[in-house]
This record gives sequence, structure tokens and C-alpha cells, in this order.
Amino acid sequence: MNEPGVQSLVDQETMAARVDAGAVPAWVQRHFETFTDALLGERNGTPFPCHFGTQSVRDGEPLYTAVPSTTDPDALLSFRDTLLEYLDTYPDAPGRASLVTFFEPPEEPWAEADYHEALWHVLQFLHVHDPEPWPAEIPTDPDDPHWEFCFGGEPMFPTCRAPFYDERQSRYCPVGLEITFQPRALFEGITHDTEAGQRAREQIQGRLEEYDGVCPHADLGDWGVEGDREWPQYLFREDPAQSPDECPIEVTREHPKAAPPADD
Repeated sequence: MNEPGVQSLVDQETMAARVDAGAVPAWVQRHFETFTDALLGERNGTPFPCHFGTQSVRDGEPLYTAVPSTTDPDALLSFRDTLLEYLDTYPDAPGRASLVTFFEPPEEPWAEADYHEALWHVLQFLHVHDPEPWPAEIPTDPDDPHWEFCFGGEPMFPTCRAPFYDERQSRYCPVGLEITFQPRALFEGITHDTEAGQRAREQIQGRLEEYDGVCPHADLGDWGVEGDREWPQYLFREDPAQSPDECPIEVTREHPKAAPPADD
């Protein structure tokens, strides 16, 4: 768990320099290279659908971290601390500084169900070990259209890429699980109830169909819109038999849920 180049918060310039110097494990290098290639490249003659993400990577705005396990408690506690550091950092960072998180891939190939399980295990762990209470204005029921994952007192949208996608290449990562955390504040001015947000949605959905070669996913929606739910959008299902019908996370306002670490 002590590989160099993991479990730290770095900006894009630093991550790129470490990759070029061979100062990170091979799996981190592959994650970073395939992520940037996807965001900055084209498929079917169409650029990556989310032009906000493309422009952010082009401008060097995202922050990055790499986590060597989706289950090891020490690795996830360290990631918890990195995510808290990110939440302290991103308001002063330029542009839309999301947190791109690379997880070490499994030794043997995973099925789709394994990736859903890994995602919700990570989010549940973060919730249980969150040092801040669940925000009062966000419901705890994932079946509420105003529910979304929260951590460190901030609502956020964690969107995933994974290897099991055959056609939906906008969500495909050939390496392993990848989660990009985007605090709700990054969407200010481009939500569904703004003119700019409506234009952005139309443009992104138009690019999605061309880029993926299939219709936008049936679960694609907007936060706060009646009938839409946010949690299925974090990791789009491909096979209904391998994906959860109900949100797997258990959210409570009880705080704290985990005892703080004992002092040495």
C-alpha cells in the first residue's frame, strides 16, 4: 500500500510530470494517459461529449489522486483525508477543479456487478467516516430527486468510468474504476433551470449519441427534476441483472457514525 506516487493530492501538471518521469506505478500511468486521451481525443469524429470536462483538462484544471484499493480500510481512510484536502483546496483552484480518482485495478478481471459493488462500498465507507454531518438541506432518501452524495458537508456528483462498457465509450476506462468527484458548486450557472444549463445539456446529449453510437442512457437526468434520480447516473448500468435496482448506500444523519482514530 506504500507505492510512491499514490495517496496524495496533485495538480495536473504534477501528475503529468510524474507520469513522464516514471515516478508512479504503471497502473497510475495507464489511468492518467487513457483519461487524458479520452477527454482530449475524438471518437466517430466527435469530441468527448462533456465540453466542460474537455476544456478543464485542456486548461490543466483537475486535481488527481490514486488509491491502491477499493476495500482496504487504511487505503480508504487515506483517501478520505485526500478528499477532505481537495474540498479545502478546490474553491481557490482555477476553473472547474474536479477530483479525478484512479483506483488500482484488480488482479483478475471483474464483472459489471463487481464495479457497482466497489463504487458503493467506497461511497458508503466515506459516508460512515465523514467528519461532517450530512447537510440539512439534502434528503437522506436516494429515491428523492434532490438526493445526492454528500461528503465533508458538500453535495457532489461522483461520476465513474469502468472497463465493462462495450458501446458507451464515454464511460469506458480500460484500466479499472475511476471516479471523478464534482462538488455541486462547480455546476453553478449551468444547472437545468438556467438557459446556459439547458443549452449545455442539449449539446452534451447530442455529442453523446454521436460519440457512443447509441442513444443516451435511459437513466441520464438532472438533479432535482421530478422523475430523475441521481444515484443511477454515477455508474450507468449495462446489464440489469448485474446492477442494483435500489441505491445500495445507507445514509443517516446520525453523527458521528465512526469513532475518531485514537491518538498514538
